[in-house]
Amino acid sequence: MKQPLNIADTRQLFVDRGLIDRLENTVLKLHEPVSGGVAIRIDRPWEGAANLGMSVFPYGGGYRMYYRGLSLNPGEMRAVLCVAVSEDGISWTKPTLGRVGQGGRRDTNIIADEAGQPLMLSPWLDSRPGVPESERIKGVTSEPVKNEGENQAVFADQRGPQRLIFWTSTDGFTFRKLDPQPELVSHLRNCFDGDNALFWSESEQQYLLYYRWYDGYRTVARTTSKDLLHWTDPLPMTYGDTPREQFYLNNTTPYFRAPQLYVALAARFMEGRRVVTDEQVKAIGLKMSPTGDFFGNDCSDAVLLTSRAGSTQYDRVFMEAFIFPGPGASNWISRTNYPLSGLLPCGTDRMMFFVNRHYVQDSWHIERLVLRTDGFASVTAPWAGGEMITQPFIFAGNALEINYRTSAAGSVRIEFQDTDGKPIAGYTFDDAQDLIGDEIARIVVWKQGADVSRLAGQTVRLRFAMRDANLYSLSFKTC
Repeated sequence: MKQPLNIADTRQLFVDRGLIDRLENTVLKLHEPVSGGVAIRIDRPWEGAANLGMSVFPYGGGYRMYYRGLSLNPGEMRAVLCVAVSEDGISWTKPTLGRVGQGGRRDTNIIADEAGQPLMLSPWLDSRPGVPESERIKGVTSEPVKNEGENQAVFADQRGPQRLIFWTSTDGFTFRKLDPQPELVSHLRNCFDGDNALFWSESEQQYLLYYRWYDGYRTVARTTSKDLLHWTDPLPMTYGDTPREQFYLNNTTPYFRAPQLYVALAARFMEGRRVVTDEQVKAIGLKMSPTGDFFGNDCSDAVLLTSRAGSTQYDRVFMEAFIFPGPGASNWISRTNYPLSGLLPCGTDRMMFFVNRHYVQDSWHIERLVLRTDGFASVTAPWAGGEMITQPFIFAGNALEINYRTSAAGSVRIEFQDTDGKPIAGYTFDDAQDLIGDEIARIVVWKQGADVSRLAGQTVRLRFAMRDANLYSLSFKTC
């Protein structure tokens, strides 16, 4: 007999079939975020059409956004790390740091090392308990592995062995190298190319790194560490029984309301899939690199991947796009629509994240996207009604909370069952209250009340009868 899932009091999102046993006239539906407006645009001389947003995270009561500033003008192709700050995640400013001069000006927002030299790295927030506040903000970059007698030119664009270099910062504006450095080297082609997703896992009590792995496709590998110095042998991530696709960036991060769930807003790269015409390329002012690279031959969007703590598989329930390119030729060129790393709460009922738009164009900008809390996907029932029955599980707590919505004509009704599917007295459909409305945190009530403590620790199932409704998540609480 299959062991029941022990979900304890963790929040369960319906982004995969992990908790689902049967769907009857219901489906798992992927939801699309809506625009929250432009966060930042090109407006400084040291920025350019090849700017690229990298990461966003909360810090000091506000938010930090890091992005690459890069002009494609001849003689000016030098990538620098820039920063923008915000109190609410909506309105952003570019602070005057004065650490790096550029074009005869000192009023730049360019990040530097301790010697005042500009840096290009991927910042992230280290949330491990006990880390000194002066080392909360860290960063990683990579460099070619230097082998005697090797022609280092072949490694210049990361086609050969690369080593990750770790940095830390007191204020997030000036970085210094960690000492000692880990021996974290990859010998695969295109290794460490693009952003590398690093975070402390509360669920696994260790650091996780998800980085570029190349096996004929641009894909992802996972490695772990207790101390940032010693890392396990990398394991390539798998995708279940789904067609292979190219993922330029993975942006894997623990979901802030369910840390055992890792969400990846992955940039899907459609190499050689050209959409724009020569006339459109000219009209939008698409740039070419000084080396002659043309960015009109490919297109990109973003997909939703999820994984569970300890797993080396991404669940690909949805092959469809999560972040669409949108209208206009400017969104249909290579390496645009790439999400930044970072999922952030926005008020009590929304979350936000960010995406690059209009790559290698003077109209480049970062767009803020907004989605319902837990609202990546849902169990969805039509007007005619349907049901969802969970796998057997064990929980801890005394109340069931759900995140759901219905139409004015819709409803959700919930029943507890034993492992054989028999309704449990006091918690049957006949005892259940019809739930109608739209709430992030609704405590479920039966005729006898909301208390479910007598079922805690037992193996049970939940049966949902739904009509014109969405179920986004559930969790058990101690009230």
